[in-house]
Amino acid sequence: MTSRNETSERITIGELAGRTGMTVRNIRAHQSRGLLDPPTVVGRTGYYGQNHIDRIELIRELQEEGFNLEAIRRIVAGAGEDPGELLRFTRDVRAPYEDEQPEIMTLREIAGPWGDEDFDEERLRRSEALGLMRPLGDGRFEVLSPKLLRAGHELAAIGVPMDHCLDTLESLKERSTAVAEVFIRLFDEQVWEPFDRAGRPRDRWPEVRDSLRRLRPLASEAFIASFQFAMEEVSERAISAGIRRELGEPDQTAP
Repeated sequence: MTSRNETSERITIGELAGRTGMTVRNIRAHQSRGLLDPPTVVGRTGYYGQNHIDRIELIRELQEEGFNLEAIRRIVAGAGEDPGELLRFTRDVRAPYEDEQPEIMTLREIAGPWGDEDFDEERLRRSEALGLMRPLGDGRFEVLSPKLLRAGHELAAIGVPMDHCLDTLESLKERSTAVAEVFIRLFDEQVWEPFDRAGRPRDRWPEVRDSLRRLRPLASEAFIASFQFAMEEVSERAISAGIRRELGEPDQTAP
């Protein structure tokens, strides 16, 4: 059977290096480690194709994720003869859930209604640890989620101190992580594991990627709907408890 490399454009190792930004020496080192398939030799010239480009891009992205070369070798070995499919899958996994763009702000803009005098070193470190922002130097910061910052400003406007807002964000992050893990575990058990056990058939890669894409908005919608329902229940209980206290009745919501 003719492979994809044989039917696609043929390029030399020098051209492959130019397209991928990798040195010829590193390309050959990847081949010796089993990370990259050997070229198709015609006469005395080795030719490379799209599979090699995809494989190099996949290796680079996995390295950025912190995987060492041995771990990457095992991962790409499972990609079969079409690493482009695994590359597209990893990009789908890493794609942002929304189109929210980070914004560059000064500390005064970030502090907003709290006042920049409240942003001491401890609160700055805590904000960075929570993923709210990161320093760029020269007094500028990249706010990774302007929506979260605006929510904080709204809380400040009704009198909530900064530390309480950071406490709330920390609690929300923990609970959101737990919810995300529920959906990822569901995808893993119901979609990925059966696909993996079947040997990752080439013709089913699009189906798996489509399942992941459909899961992303579904998870967000289900989480928001569940949260709204829970908010109504908790609000009703809190109001009922307040009314009972006013009437001098025992709080039936207390343990």
